[in-house]
Amino acid sequence: MKVVQFWLSHRAELTGLIGQHVLLVAVSTLVAIAAGVPLGIFAARRPRLSAPLVGIANLVQTVPSLAMFGFLLPVPLLGGVGARTAIVVLILYGLLPIIRTTIAGLQGIDRSIREAGTAMGMTRGELLRQVELPLAMPSIVAGIRVAAVVGVGSATIAAAIGAGGLGEYIYRGLSMVDTTVILAGAIPAAVLALIFDGGLLWLERGLASRRRTGTRRLAAAAVAALMALVIVGSATVFSGRRAAIVVGSKNFTEQLILGEIVAGTIERETGLTVDRRLNLGGTLICERALASGDIDVYVEYTGTALTAVFHQPLTNDSSAVLQTVRDAYARTGRALLEPLGFNNTFTILVRGSDARRLKVKTIDDVAVETPGWRAGFGYEFLERPDGFPGLSKIYGLRFAEPPRVMDLTLTYRALASGQVDLIAGDATAGLISALDLFPLVDNRHYFPPYDAVPVARAATLMRHPEVRRALTSLAGTISAEDMRAMNNAADAGKEDPAAIARQFLERRLGR
Repeated sequence: MKVVQFWLSHRAELTGLIGQHVLLVAVSTLVAIAAGVPLGIFAARRPRLSAPLVGIANLVQTVPSLAMFGFLLPVPLLGGVGARTAIVVLILYGLLPIIRTTIAGLQGIDRSIREAGTAMGMTRGELLRQVELPLAMPSIVAGIRVAAVVGVGSATIAAAIGAGGLGEYIYRGLSMVDTTVILAGAIPAAVLALIFDGGLLWLERGLASRRRTGTRRLAAAAVAALMALVIVGSATVFSGRRAAIVVGSKNFTEQLILGEIVAGTIERETGLTVDRRLNLGGTLICERALASGDIDVYVEYTGTALTAVFHQPLTNDSSAVLQTVRDAYARTGRALLEPLGFNNTFTILVRGSDARRLKVKTIDDVAVETPGWRAGFGYEFLERPDGFPGLSKIYGLRFAEPPRVMDLTLTYRALASGQVDLIAGDATAGLISALDLFPLVDNRHYFPPYDAVPVARAATLMRHPEVRRALTSLAGTISAEDMRAMNNAADAGKEDPAAIARQFLERRLGR
């Protein structure tokens, strides 16, 4: 079985990702318990405040997790790329079930039991500790169980902001359209959810039955084990030593390969330790991570920086775009280095069979056909200023229905399988030839140049001038044909991006 073979060949990496995933869930769940149970007790004793408190927690739950990660990225102390932001989000998602079940457990206690305790002379605190909490404990544990299971699922999404965990395999598999890698992360995540759910369900039933004398001791032991796990692992999450250089990348195949090439070059030429924060999501996440110092360098495209980062008007002059972007980065404490050698512009693609049948070559040629076609675009292309709105206006494109929105990598296979009829892809995508897709000529020169260029924090380059020299050595070494071949090796050949990058460095740079 391919998944098992993948696990065996990535044993060390898999173990590390499982550990990161468990730690994220354990830390966030423990903090959610510490905050949620007291809040639930407070709300149960003040019914007028119960509804607003639960309402706020409900409102947090309605925010999609990926959007929540994006909101927190620029927030001081709480935000940034890495485990810290992920834990904050997981805590917020864990609060609702714990607060709600604590309230339900306390309010479900028979009034006569409280009256009996009061008649025996118990203070309010003694009544809570000795009567109310023990009776409400099965309900509270049920809420903890739900919070932990939700945490396991949400932690997979945290990989989009460099928090680690099993989501790294899932995102890597999606970017490469490789079901084996997706399952390599999804199956262990599902098993972890079942383990958390089954263990806490057993504890919940034991507390409810009260027939086993060791149940309370078991509950105490479970809490102690969880705290020990958090104490041992917190150093890894919060106080682990930062690598000298942190390299980031966006979340598609080409960026993974370029991220590995940049990281490998720095390691080989400088001897500095490099931390790879790859698969960070789209332009927004990488840009914010670089601005905040969570990463030191990543590869950007000049046209993307011009329009999506600095919101400058479109222009087709490659030199002018490069200089404009370089000046804009310099004003924000970052440095745009020398281009890598290829222009990965957007390209409008149709099926090769349709292109040959209709004898079309340019985007203008297909404009008369699109009223009966369906389009599919990546998330960014649908909204960005150099994306679909301007394209449809310049070429007069109209479609049978609103464009379908999906992950960029999935659009190629959606086109090849007939689910859509036109997409916007990358000019260097390896799947273009592998899937017999046809790139249309941008005859009205709508798209600006997208030269691939490393962008780094100026402070990092000043601290480590050898990093600038290492990155400069990459200038002009990657042609469009090179990049297309490497992308094809990953997307069609299912080769590991890290291995592809190593082969490139050994072959082209002789290192």
